[in-house]
Order: sequence, then structure tokens, then C-alpha cells
Amino acid sequence: MDLLTLSIILVIVLFGFLLAGLWVGFSLMAVAFVAMELTRPGLAGAVFATKVWGSLNVWDLTALPMFIWMGEILFRSRLSSDLFRGLAPFTRRLPGGLLHANILGCALFAAVSGSSAATTATVGRMSLPELKKRGYDPDISIGTLAGAGTFGFLIPPSIILIVYGAATEQSIARLFLAGVLPGVMLAALFAGYVMIWAMLNRDKLPAAEPAPSWADRWDAIKALGPTVALIFAVIGSIYAGIASPTEAAVIGVAGALMISGLSGGLGWASAVASLRGAALTTCMIAFILAGASFLTVAMGYTGIPRLLAQWIGQQGYSQFALLAALLVFFIILGFFLDGISIVVLTTSVILPMVMAAGIDPIWFGIFLVLVVEMSQITPPVGFNLFVLQSITGRGIFQIARMALPFFLILVLATAILSIFPEIALWLPNTMLSR
Repeated sequence: MDLLTLSIILVIVLFGFLLAGLWVGFSLMAVAFVAMELTRPGLAGAVFATKVWGSLNVWDLTALPMFIWMGEILFRSRLSSDLFRGLAPFTRRLPGGLLHANILGCALFAAVSGSSAATTATVGRMSLPELKKRGYDPDISIGTLAGAGTFGFLIPPSIILIVYGAATEQSIARLFLAGVLPGVMLAALFAGYVMIWAMLNRDKLPAAEPAPSWADRWDAIKALGPTVALIFAVIGSIYAGIASPTEAAVIGVAGALMISGLSGGLGWASAVASLRGAALTTCMIAFILAGASFLTVAMGYTGIPRLLAQWIGQQGYSQFALLAALLVFFIILGFFLDGISIVVLTTSVILPMVMAAGIDPIWFGIFLVLVVEMSQITPPVGFNLFVLQSITGRGIFQIARMALPFFLILVLATAILSIFPEIALWLPNTMLSR
């Protein structure tokens, strides 16, 4: 069987199982079984047993459930409401007012949760009712939240960066460092757009609020204190070389439990719910990783990745042309797959040709995460859209229209990162080369 026919069969099998509602992890396993039986009959069982165990028996992955649990704890505690209350006095006088609380709130919560959907849900439940009550235009309110909610993928500790690091055997500490400045850049781009929009649409904003008093500012600082302290404890311990990402995750869980317990915002029922939520999410990701690992080996037996890499190399594409083609490819995948599935499904095929083109794999991880963020706000499988639909009752495509400017800003951010790769590489090269 020629490779083109085999590739078509595997694509049909994959999307057939996905459209039938089979879980992503099991769909990947099924495609791998088909690929193995068509190319190396009789080996599928042994390879499956070996690779599924090997893909999950990775020390770096132990940080994953702990960071997920930390986010679940904070999602159910008073820390989330304190976050918005603490940001409001410092943003209300900016062009766009409290819309910036959406952006900064998502950036801060992303730094202690690592999850895009959790960031969107937590900040949205706090901010959208408050913005509606104060008379802000719902389109820009929901749009800023949809866009800024994607920070959970980029700003460390990012769950998807852990998954990428485990799948590609890259340093998670370096990936975390590489995500910091691009995260700041993206937040600045979003805030800049909101300011420009506010100056052009003054009629869609409420009247300017009075300047906060020093007492208001002090109360806000106290409300933000626990969040900032937790960020410094988790991220600072990694950057200072005191703790590995796994140890920092344990510090984060302990800190989240302590803060939630002292604030009285986490009862027994919500603590059990947080543990259950973390277990479910971790198992979902583990199945996807196991399926992707099996599929990676199966694809190696087919020879498709090697042939594709050779074909790309023969085309003589420049780095920019290759990245532009990958950008379009990942955006199309984002219409149908969630972010983690995109990462684990494509890295085995894409990474060899990327490295052959001289692209740094750490930098490519940040590029990939930026592109995957777009999948969070593109229908029909954009998780942030689903979260916002449950909060607002608006339609998926209506919310996608509101998020369109921020989708375009994400495209701009990938272009800037491609032209200036040091935005991602300077921090890990500086701090981890000493």
C-alpha cells in the first residue's frame, strides 16, 4: 500500500472515530492500531503495552496533576473574587476602564492555575456580572474575556507546556521561562487594543468613575496579596533554582490549601470536588498522551513522518514560509480538536522537520502554544467559547464573533514572535545558562 493511500485511510479513521463521539485518547489508539496492522501485522499489542506504560512513566508528568489540583482549589475559593476586587481600583481610570481587569485578572489567575478553561470560567463568573451592572458593552466585555482566557495556556505554570515538554523531551523549566515574556507581550497587545477601542467607542462605555482613594488602593493590595504571594512561591521557586517544576507544583497545592483554608473559602465539599475535578482532568490528559505516544510509534513504522519531512526539505521553504504553512495547518486543526490533542497528535510528525529547518524546539513550543490558543476561541470546538456560552447564554458563533479581534491579535503575536525569537529565548538562555 502506498503512503498516500495509507495517510488518507488513517485520516478518515481518525475523524470517523472523533465524529462518532469516541474520546480523543481512544481515537488515537484506534488509529495507531489500524496503522500498525496495515504496515506491521502482529506487532500492535506488544508496542501498545510498551509505549502506553512508557508514555506515562515520566517524572516530569508528576507536576501535571498537582498544578491541575491547585487550579481547581483556587477556582472554588474566595481567592478568585478577591482577584477582581483587587484589580478594579487600579484599572478603572485607564481607557477601557474595568475591561482591563478582565485581561490582568486572566493573566494573574493563569499564573496560578495553568488552565485556559479554568481561567476563563473563574474570571468570567466574577467580572461579567460586574461589567454588565456598570454598563459596559457586552460584546467587548465577552470578547476580552474570551481572548485573555487563553493566557492559561501560555503563562507558566502552563499545563500544555508540561504536556509539550513531556512529549518532546524538552526542559519544562526552560519552557516555563520561555513563556513569560510572550505572555507579557500578549497581555500588552490586548490592553493596547482595548485602549484604542475605548477611545474610538466612548459611547459604549459608562461614565468615568471617580479616582480610588488611598484606602481603596490599600484594600485592593491586601486582596491581591495572596494571589501574588502564591505566584512568587510557585514560579519564583522554579526560577531561583530552589525547586523543580514538580516540587513547585506541590508548593502551589500546599499554598492554595493554606490560603483557601485561612480565608474560609474552601469547605469539605468543595475540597472533595476540587480533588475529583483534578483527577478527571488528569485522567483525560493521560489517555490522550498514551494514545499519542502509541500513535507516534505507529506513524514511525508507516514512514509517513520521514517522507513528509523529506518532502518539506526538498521544497526549500524558508523558516518563515514553513512557519506560515504550519500556522494555517494548526488553525485548521483547531476547528476540530482541543489544544492538548493538537500538541500530542502533531509533535511527532512536525518536530523533526522543524528542527531540520534550524528552529529551536523551545521556541517552537511557545509558537505552538500561541497557535493552539487560537483554537480555544474558534468554533466549533473552542473550549473557551463553550465556557462563555454556559456563563452568558450566548451562541457559540456569536461569542466567536466577539472574540475575532483577539484571534487576530494572536495571529499578530505569532508574527512578532517569529520575527523576534529572542522574546521567547532570552529569558531561558540568560537564567539557565549561568
